[in-house]
Amino acid sequence: MPLNKTPVFILIMINRVLIRLKIIQIVYAYYQNGSKNLDAAEKELFFSLSKAYDLYNYLLMLMIALTNYAQKRIDAAKAKLAPTAEELYPNMKFVENKFVSQLEVNRQLTDFISNQKRTWANDEDFVKGLFEKIAASDIYKEYMASSENTYEGDRELWRKLYKTFIFNNEELDVLLEDQSLYWNDDKEIVDTFVLKTIKRFDEKNGADQALLPEFKDDEDQEFARRLFRRTILNCDYYRHLISENTRNWDLDRVAFMDVVIMQCALAEILSFPNIPVSVSLNEYVDIAKVYSTVKSGSFVNGTLDGIVKELKKQGKLSKN
Repeated sequence: MPLNKTPVFILIMINRVLIRLKIIQIVYAYYQNGSKNLDAAEKELFFSLSKAYDLYNYLLMLMIALTNYAQKRIDAAKAKLAPTAEELYPNMKFVENKFVSQLEVNRQLTDFISNQKRTWANDEDFVKGLFEKIAASDIYKEYMASSENTYEGDRELWRKLYKTFIFNNEELDVLLEDQSLYWNDDKEIVDTFVLKTIKRFDEKNGADQALLPEFKDDEDQEFARRLFRRTILNCDYYRHLISENTRNWDLDRVAFMDVVIMQCALAEILSFPNIPVSVSLNEYVDIAKVYSTVKSGSFVNGTLDGIVKELKKQGKLSKN
């Protein structure tokens, strides 16, 4: 779905995409585990969202870890018994990158590191391997050979490196999954958070550069809580609507994930009149395409579209 190009809208939609995904995951688990403790499930939802925010900070830290590893290699080369001239007087451009220097002293990130006690120190083999791939790339070589020495150039380097080597990195995905089950489906979305953060960094903000907040505001937090509770509490009504619009199907034969996705979609459509119906429909159809079966996108789209048309005809839904 194309997004409005105003920065505020983009930030809101990114947060809500993550919230929707987490709610679907928690609702699915709620039914699969036979749990009927709504309060416990809600706590699990917000804990899951907080872990996604941890991942955001942890991926920001990876850029610092790669820079520190590069410095460590330089120091080790200088300490050799007979270093070469190149080793004694290395190109320091990468390790003195202005963007990473600003990121390293960022107050919000240093607070996170201090509170979480989380580092990349236990994964130095991964950091080493990733740096070697970066150092062998044309992106890195062109940057190191360039006479340009600007903050904008340094920031752009990391946008390119992140997009090329960290985004869609299967080895990193496995490593992160081993560290937290909550990170299993988060990275692709969180990567967009990190890329947006790199783009928003401004040299003049120094250590006070704002990172993306865990929630944009209280409204997003309330959106998560209300959507989750409505999805569960109005389950019977939503499933009745789904059943009425899938008469050629036995609801028990419909993929359960499809049912959960449509249940969440109906909760949003009927509980948040300020969100255009088309926006909600597009979001949940996109989720179905990725997280359910091959045919789920068109099935969910057709079913929800039929329900929405019927609700509008009955005057139970505004025609936005």
